[in-house]
Amino acid sequence: MFTYTSADGLTIHVHSWTPTRPQVRGVVQIAHGMGEHAARYAHLAETLTGHGYAVYAADQRGHGHSISGTPGDLGPDGWNMFVADMAHLTKILRTRHPAAPLVLVAHSLGAMAAQQYLLDDAELLDGVALSGATAVDGLFANIAAAGGDLLGLFNAEFQPIRTDADWISRDEAQVDAYVADPWCGFAVDDTAMASLASIAVRRLAHPTNIPPDLPVYIMVGDRDALNARLKLSDLAVQRYRDAGLTDLTYRIYPGARHEILNELNRDEVEADLVEWIARVTG
Repeated sequence: MFTYTSADGLTIHVHSWTPTRPQVRGVVQIAHGMGEHAARYAHLAETLTGHGYAVYAADQRGHGHSISGTPGDLGPDGWNMFVADMAHLTKILRTRHPAAPLVLVAHSLGAMAAQQYLLDDAELLDGVALSGATAVDGLFANIAAAGGDLLGLFNAEFQPIRTDADWISRDEAQVDAYVADPWCGFAVDDTAMASLASIAVRRLAHPTNIPPDLPVYIMVGDRDALNARLKLSDLAVQRYRDAGLTDLTYRIYPGARHEILNELNRDEVEADLVEWIARVTG
């Protein structure tokens, strides 16, 4: 693990996994979701290092080792700083591995941040994979319609529920590990979420300035509660197509819920992702 100092002075902690082969095939930067932390991606990281990739995953501000104060508190202008931190880490990794292609893999809230990242700094990346991606403005509309009851909305299709986290995966062991983890299960502060909701309508719903040939990979489960039976992920994909993206892959996993990288078919999901990354990185 190493640390770097964010633009506002916050210390961000970064996990790293290094391949055994001397020549790094490429770099994969992982951005986790809300109310979790980077160590949960160790299985994916180890799979990637086995294929020759150097892997880095920050505990995003307000999460894991990067918590300063209350879990989920992103600080002043927290949402925009959350996104800026991701680009900051990419620039560090570009310096560490100047000759290697770099792909961003982002999940859930990380994928929402990646959607904003692409509007401003897409030239830093050789490809981006979005897990559990959604049309963010549509998601906030659904949350509002549910009276702000996120867990009620997300677990509505999975009644009777065994835990409040049933919506994340069919794998009960993964759900139980999430519930037992003191660094999982919290929300981001209201100010940051309000900022994201505003940006989702003004910017994320109208993607522009993304290089048309940038490889983009969107992977979701068809029972992902964030996507209302694929309605919102379909919308997000269509928006990118309408924006002119020409290298867009949309992969749907039947029966899978939100955390497809922690699902019963995780090996299949990882294998498909590695195959796509190998194509992008050459």
